[in-house]
Amino acid sequence: MATKAEGAKVAPGVVDAEVAARALRRVKDYLASAGARSDELEILVEGGPGEALVVPRQAVELFAHILAAMANGQGVQIMPVNAELTTQQAAELLNVSRPYLIGLLERGEIEYRLVGRHRRVRFDALMDYMRRDDLARKQVVDELTRLDQELGTD
Repeated sequence: MATKAEGAKVAPGVVDAEVAARALRRVKDYLASAGARSDELEILVEGGPGEALVVPRQAVELFAHILAAMANGQGVQIMPVNAELTTQQAAELLNVSRPYLIGLLERGEIEYRLVGRHRRVRFDALMDYMRRDDLARKQVVDELTRLDQELGTD
């Protein structure tokens, strides 16, 4: 069953970048000291009752990525991979118009499903399209660079 696209958001600049950077250093130090010896990490929370909070290692690593973005003044949004987006939400993520996105859907470049008359795009299908599109763009740039070198133009 797919999840609605209701990811948690933190707008750019809301979090103090210095605080996020300090927290990131501490989390990275903790991950380094814990090594790869465990899939679960025990974290003692300051001011807590003294019990360890057991967290999956992957969650702590994801938290480190979130802190890194915040330390750079970037906003962050977390969305389940199986979340479904409206065509407007998908278009906004791609930074294209909704009619352009619908063209991509109808050409079969991005998977979608119909819910009544409405199209729904899975977040992971959208990310897959973005990866393929980025790769295609990189290949075109590489080919242009190769041709430029062959022709000896500057």
